[in-house]
Amino acid sequence: QVQLLESGGGLVQAGESLRLSCTASGSISSFNTMGWYRQAPGKQRELVADITNFGITNYVGSVKGRFTISRDYTKKTVFLQMNSLKPEDTAVYYCHYRVNYNGENYWGQGTQVTVSS
Repeated sequence: QVQLLESGGGLVQAGESLRLSCTASGSISSFNTMGWYRQAPGKQRELVADITNFGITNYVGSVKGRFTISRDYTKKTVFLQMNSLKPEDTAVYYCHYRVNYNGENYWGQGTQVTVSS
């Protein structure tokens, strides 16, 4: 079992920044991908960004150039630096952990990000 503890959501104005953090604990595999998904009201959950244990990153097109995902391997923590936030970034953001070779995966409880115009 893996537990994910998220922090860093909040209410900001358009153009401002937030940083989300997610720390994993429990039975952590060396070969994993951690990332962030988001779900806005009435919409499907979508991948925002993820990063493998090798540091390979992947972003959804709408956040490229504004968001940066990174990891602290010693602390088993993944960060999402969100700059130039837009109202359309408003959503509940979920941390996700996946074991690369068997599909085992876990979700965090979600943290609300609200961007006002």
